[in-house]
Amino acid sequence: MSPQASPIGQGPDSWTWDSVYPAPAKLNLFLHVVGRRPDGYHCLQTVFRFVGHGDALRFTPRDDGEIVLATPLPGVPPEKDLTVRAARLLQAASGCRKGVTIAVDKRLPMGGGLGGGSSDAATTLLALNHLWQLGLSRQRLQQIGLTLGADVPVFVFGENAFAEGVGEELQPVALPSACYLVLEAPVEVPTALVFSAPELRRDTPLLAAGDWRPGAGGNDLEPVVVARFPEVAERLAWLGGHARARMTGSGACVFAEFADRAAAAAVLRQAPAGFKGWLADGLDRHPLHALAA
Repeated sequence: MSPQASPIGQGPDSWTWDSVYPAPAKLNLFLHVVGRRPDGYHCLQTVFRFVGHGDALRFTPRDDGEIVLATPLPGVPPEKDLTVRAARLLQAASGCRKGVTIAVDKRLPMGGGLGGGSSDAATTLLALNHLWQLGLSRQRLQQIGLTLGADVPVFVFGENAFAEGVGEELQPVALPSACYLVLEAPVEVPTALVFSAPELRRDTPLLAAGDWRPGAGGNDLEPVVVARFPEVAERLAWLGGHARARMTGSGACVFAEFADRAAAAAVLRQAPAGFKGWLADGLDRHPLHALAA
Protein backbone atom coordinates (compact mmCIF):
# COMPACT_ATOMS: atom_id res chain seq x y z
CA MET A 1 0.00 0.00 0.00
CA SER A 2 1.47 3.30 -1.01
CA PRO A 3 -0.04 6.71 -0.33
CA GLN A 4 0.93 7.84 -3.80
CA ALA A 5 -1.15 5.08 -5.36
CA SER A 6 -4.18 5.33 -3.07
CA PRO A 7 -7.29 6.46 -4.97
CA ILE A 8 -9.53 9.03 -3.35
CA GLY A 9 -12.69 7.59 -4.86
CA GLN A 10 -15.22 8.48 -7.49
CA GLY A 11 -17.73 11.25 -7.00
CA PRO A 12 -20.99 10.34 -5.27
CA ASP A 13 -22.99 11.31 -8.35
CA SER A 14 -21.58 8.24 -10.17
CA TRP A 15 -23.24 5.97 -7.59
CA THR A 16 -20.90 3.16 -8.62
CA TRP A 17 -18.04 3.62 -6.15
CA ASP A 18 -15.36 1.05 -6.67
CA SER A 19 -12.14 2.69 -5.54
CA VAL A 20 -9.95 1.15 -2.87
CA TYR A 21 -9.60 3.09 0.37
CA PRO A 22 -6.51 2.19 2.42
CA ALA A 23 -6.53 1.58 6.17
CA PRO A 24 -2.86 1.75 7.19
CA ALA A 25 -1.29 0.13 10.22
CA LYS A 26 0.16 2.17 13.05
CA LEU A 27 3.19 1.57 15.21
CA ASN A 28 3.64 2.87 18.74
CA LEU A 29 7.19 4.20 18.74
CA PHE A 30 6.93 4.26 22.53
CA LEU A 31 4.04 3.64 24.92
CA HIS A 32 4.06 4.69 28.58
CA VAL A 33 1.33 4.17 31.15
CA VAL A 34 1.45 7.29 33.30
CA GLY A 35 -1.60 6.84 35.50
CA ARG A 36 -5.08 5.45 35.90
CA ARG A 37 -8.36 7.38 35.94
CA PRO A 38 -11.14 6.82 38.48
CA ASP A 39 -13.23 5.15 35.74
CA GLY A 40 -10.53 2.51 35.29
CA TYR A 41 -9.14 3.76 31.98
CA HIS A 42 -5.39 4.15 31.82
CA CYS A 43 -3.63 7.43 31.03
CA LEU A 44 -1.08 6.94 28.29
CA GLN A 45 1.65 8.73 26.40
CA THR A 46 2.69 7.43 23.01
CA VAL A 47 3.79 8.38 19.53
CA PHE A 48 1.74 6.93 16.68
CA ARG A 49 3.38 6.40 13.31
CA PHE A 50 1.49 5.34 10.19
CA VAL A 51 3.20 2.85 7.88
CA GLY A 52 2.60 1.86 4.28
CA HIS A 53 0.99 -1.52 4.93
CA GLY A 54 -2.56 -2.26 5.98
CA ASP A 55 -6.09 -3.29 5.12
CA ALA A 56 -8.03 -2.10 2.07
CA LEU A 57 -11.74 -1.25 1.96
CA ARG A 58 -14.28 -0.93 -0.85
CA PHE A 59 -17.69 0.69 -0.59
CA THR A 60 -20.70 0.01 -2.82
CA PRO A 61 -23.75 2.30 -2.52
CA ARG A 62 -27.18 1.04 -1.48
CA ASP A 63 -30.56 2.73 -1.93
CA ASP A 64 -32.24 0.93 0.99
CA GLY A 65 -30.30 2.64 3.80
CA GLU A 66 -28.86 -0.67 5.02
CA ILE A 67 -25.28 -1.17 6.19
CA VAL A 68 -24.07 -4.56 4.97
CA LEU A 69 -20.66 -6.15 5.57
CA ALA A 70 -19.74 -8.36 2.61
CA THR A 71 -16.66 -9.81 4.32
CA PRO A 72 -17.50 -10.70 7.95
CA LEU A 73 -14.64 -11.81 10.16
CA PRO A 74 -14.80 -15.31 11.66
CA GLY A 75 -16.26 -15.12 15.15
CA VAL A 76 -17.23 -11.44 14.87
CA PRO A 77 -20.97 -10.76 14.33
CA PRO A 78 -21.41 -8.07 11.63
CA GLU A 79 -23.26 -5.79 14.05
CA LYS A 80 -20.15 -5.73 16.26
CA ASP A 81 -17.70 -5.11 13.42
CA LEU A 82 -16.12 -1.68 13.77
CA THR A 83 -16.74 -0.77 10.13
CA VAL A 84 -20.47 -1.47 10.46
CA ARG A 85 -20.65 0.38 13.76
CA ALA A 86 -18.76 3.34 12.26
CA ALA A 87 -21.12 3.56 9.29
CA ARG A 88 -24.20 3.40 11.51
CA LEU A 89 -22.85 6.04 13.86
CA LEU A 90 -22.18 8.27 10.85
CA GLN A 91 -25.74 7.78 9.67
CA ALA A 92 -27.08 8.67 13.11
CA ALA A 93 -24.84 11.73 13.51
CA SER A 94 -25.76 13.16 10.13
CA GLY A 95 -29.31 11.97 9.53
CA CYS A 96 -28.10 10.31 6.34
CA ARG A 97 -30.53 7.83 4.77
CA LYS A 98 -28.05 6.32 2.32
CA GLY A 99 -26.71 2.81 2.73
CA VAL A 100 -23.56 0.96 1.80
CA THR A 101 -22.06 -2.48 1.37
CA ILE A 102 -18.56 -2.67 2.87
CA ALA A 103 -15.87 -5.11 1.76
CA VAL A 104 -12.62 -5.37 3.73
CA ASP A 105 -9.45 -6.96 2.42
CA LYS A 106 -8.06 -7.90 5.82
CA ARG A 107 -4.27 -7.94 5.84
CA LEU A 108 -3.53 -6.88 9.41
CA PRO A 109 -3.80 -9.48 12.17
CA MET A 110 -6.38 -9.14 14.91
CA GLY A 111 -4.89 -8.53 18.35
CA GLY A 112 -1.57 -7.52 16.81
CA GLY A 113 -1.21 -4.00 18.20
CA LEU A 114 -1.25 -2.50 14.71
CA GLY A 115 -4.63 -0.79 15.08
CA GLY A 116 -6.25 -2.76 12.25
CA GLY A 117 -9.85 -2.58 13.45
CA SER A 118 -9.50 1.05 14.48
CA SER A 119 -7.93 1.94 11.15
CA ASP A 120 -10.77 0.20 9.29
CA ALA A 121 -13.31 2.19 11.32
CA ALA A 122 -11.53 5.48 10.63
CA THR A 123 -11.30 4.76 6.92
CA THR A 124 -15.03 4.01 6.93
CA LEU A 125 -15.76 7.35 8.61
CA LEU A 126 -13.49 9.29 6.25
CA ALA A 127 -14.62 7.55 3.07
CA LEU A 128 -18.36 7.64 3.77
CA ASN A 129 -18.23 11.26 4.93
CA HIS A 130 -16.77 11.94 1.48
CA LEU A 131 -18.93 9.57 -0.58
CA TRP A 132 -22.18 10.47 1.16
CA GLN A 133 -21.23 14.17 0.89
CA LEU A 134 -21.93 14.80 4.57
CA GLY A 135 -19.35 17.55 5.12
CA LEU A 136 -18.62 16.66 8.74
CA SER A 137 -15.40 18.18 10.07
CA ARG A 138 -12.34 16.17 10.99
CA GLN A 139 -12.91 17.09 14.64
CA ARG A 140 -16.48 15.78 14.53
CA LEU A 141 -15.32 12.56 12.90
CA GLN A 142 -12.69 12.17 15.64
CA GLN A 143 -15.42 12.57 18.28
CA ILE A 144 -17.49 9.88 16.61
CA GLY A 145 -14.42 7.68 16.31
CA LEU A 146 -13.60 7.93 20.00
CA THR A 147 -16.90 6.22 20.85
CA LEU A 148 -15.64 3.24 18.83
CA GLY A 149 -12.21 2.99 20.42
CA ALA A 150 -9.30 5.01 21.75
CA ASP A 151 -7.13 4.44 18.66
CA VAL A 152 -9.72 5.52 16.08
CA PRO A 153 -9.24 9.31 16.50
CA VAL A 154 -5.56 9.28 15.49
CA PHE A 155 -6.38 7.61 12.17
CA VAL A 156 -8.98 10.31 11.49
CA PHE A 157 -6.53 12.97 12.68
CA GLY A 158 -4.35 11.71 9.88
CA GLU A 159 -0.91 12.81 11.06
CA ASN A 160 1.79 11.07 13.03
CA ALA A 161 1.11 12.22 16.55
CA PHE A 162 2.25 12.48 20.14
CA ALA A 163 -0.80 11.23 22.04
CA GLU A 164 -1.93 11.56 25.64
CA GLY A 165 -5.03 10.84 27.73
CA VAL A 166 -6.45 7.50 26.62
CA GLY A 167 -4.84 8.24 23.27
CA GLU A 168 -7.21 10.93 22.02
CA GLU A 169 -5.24 14.08 22.92
CA LEU A 170 -3.14 14.51 19.80
CA GLN A 171 -0.31 16.77 18.70
CA PRO A 172 1.28 16.38 15.26
CA VAL A 173 4.89 15.26 15.33
CA ALA A 174 7.46 15.32 12.55
CA LEU A 175 9.32 12.03 12.13
CA PRO A 176 12.35 11.16 10.02
CA SER A 177 12.14 8.78 7.08
CA ALA A 178 12.49 5.16 8.13
CA CYS A 179 11.70 1.62 7.09
CA TYR A 180 10.21 -0.80 9.61
CA LEU A 181 10.51 -4.56 9.84
CA VAL A 182 7.42 -5.98 11.53
CA LEU A 183 7.09 -9.55 12.79
CA GLU A 184 3.65 -11.02 13.43
CA ALA A 185 3.42 -13.47 16.32
CA PRO A 186 0.79 -16.20 15.71
CA VAL A 187 -1.30 -15.20 18.74
CA GLU A 188 -4.07 -12.70 19.43
CA VAL A 189 -3.30 -10.65 22.55
CA PRO A 190 -6.43 -9.36 24.36
CA THR A 191 -5.86 -5.71 25.26
CA ALA A 192 -8.04 -6.00 28.35
CA LEU A 193 -5.88 -8.84 29.69
CA VAL A 194 -2.75 -6.72 29.41
CA PHE A 195 -4.20 -3.61 31.04
CA SER A 196 -5.68 -5.64 33.92
CA ALA A 197 -2.39 -7.35 34.77
CA PRO A 198 -1.44 -6.59 38.39
CA GLU A 199 2.26 -6.17 37.54
CA LEU A 200 1.66 -3.58 34.80
CA ARG A 201 3.59 -0.41 35.56
CA ARG A 202 1.18 2.50 35.82
CA ASP A 203 3.39 5.32 37.12
CA THR A 204 5.93 6.09 34.41
CA PRO A 205 6.89 9.78 34.74
CA LEU A 206 5.22 12.19 32.35
CA LEU A 207 7.21 13.27 29.31
CA ALA A 208 6.72 16.68 27.72
CA ALA A 209 5.82 16.28 24.07
CA GLY A 210 8.56 18.68 23.02
CA ASP A 211 11.18 16.64 24.89
CA TRP A 212 10.52 13.36 23.09
CA ARG A 213 13.03 12.33 20.45
CA PRO A 214 12.87 9.36 18.04
CA GLY A 215 14.20 6.27 19.80
CA ALA A 216 13.33 7.48 23.29
CA GLY A 217 11.04 5.56 25.62
CA GLY A 218 9.87 1.98 25.78
CA ASN A 219 6.60 0.05 25.90
CA ASP A 220 5.29 -0.47 29.43
CA LEU A 221 2.95 -3.21 28.18
CA GLU A 222 5.78 -5.28 26.74
CA PRO A 223 6.90 -7.11 29.93
CA VAL A 224 3.32 -8.20 30.63
CA VAL A 225 2.86 -9.65 27.14
CA VAL A 226 6.30 -11.28 26.98
CA ALA A 227 5.64 -13.07 30.27
CA ARG A 228 2.37 -14.52 29.01
CA PHE A 229 2.99 -15.14 25.31
CA PRO A 230 6.23 -16.99 24.51
CA GLU A 231 5.63 -16.50 20.77
CA VAL A 232 5.98 -12.75 21.25
CA ALA A 233 9.01 -13.16 23.51
CA GLU A 234 10.72 -15.38 20.91
CA ARG A 235 10.27 -12.89 18.08
CA LEU A 236 11.24 -9.92 20.21
CA ALA A 237 14.45 -11.66 21.31
CA TRP A 238 15.40 -12.68 17.77
CA LEU A 239 14.74 -9.26 16.27
CA GLY A 240 16.54 -7.64 19.20
CA GLY A 241 19.68 -9.50 18.15
CA HIS A 242 19.75 -7.47 14.93
CA ALA A 243 18.38 -4.05 15.90
CA ARG A 244 16.53 -2.30 18.69
CA ALA A 245 13.25 -4.21 18.83
CA ARG A 246 10.01 -3.10 20.46
CA MET A 247 6.45 -4.31 20.73
CA THR A 248 3.71 -2.13 19.28
CA GLY A 249 0.56 -1.39 21.26
CA SER A 250 -0.53 -4.26 23.47
CA GLY A 251 1.05 -6.78 21.07
CA ALA A 252 1.43 -9.24 19.50
CA CYS A 253 3.52 -7.65 16.72
CA VAL A 254 7.09 -6.49 17.26
CA PHE A 255 9.15 -4.18 15.08
CA ALA A 256 12.51 -2.57 14.50
CA GLU A 257 13.34 0.65 12.71
CA PHE A 258 15.97 0.90 9.98
CA ALA A 259 17.36 3.88 8.10
CA ASP A 260 16.83 2.20 4.75
CA ARG A 261 14.85 -0.65 3.21
CA ALA A 262 17.92 -2.62 2.12
CA ALA A 263 19.12 -3.00 5.70
CA ALA A 264 15.67 -4.06 6.89
CA ALA A 265 15.31 -6.55 4.04
CA ALA A 266 18.68 -8.10 4.87
CA VAL A 267 17.52 -8.83 8.41
CA LEU A 268 14.15 -10.18 7.28
CA ARG A 269 15.90 -12.66 4.97
CA GLN A 270 17.58 -14.16 8.04
CA ALA A 271 14.31 -14.76 9.90
CA PRO A 272 13.85 -18.31 11.20
CA ALA A 273 11.47 -20.64 9.40
CA GLY A 274 7.92 -20.03 10.53
CA PHE A 275 8.42 -16.35 11.26
CA LYS A 276 6.02 -14.11 9.34
CA GLY A 277 7.22 -10.59 8.68
CA TRP A 278 7.01 -7.66 6.30
CA LEU A 279 8.60 -4.32 5.53
CA ALA A 280 6.84 -0.96 5.45
CA ASP A 281 8.03 2.60 5.04
CA GLY A 282 6.95 5.19 7.56
CA LEU A 283 4.35 7.62 6.20
CA ASP A 284 4.24 11.35 6.80
CA ARG A 285 0.42 11.37 6.72
CA HIS A 286 -2.54 9.06 6.46
CA PRO A 287 -3.25 8.34 2.77
CA LEU A 288 -6.80 9.73 3.18
CA HIS A 289 -5.81 12.88 5.06
CA ALA A 290 -7.20 15.08 2.28
CA LEU A 291 -10.73 13.72 2.73
CA ALA A 292 -11.45 15.79 5.86
CA ALA A 293 -10.81 19.31 7.02
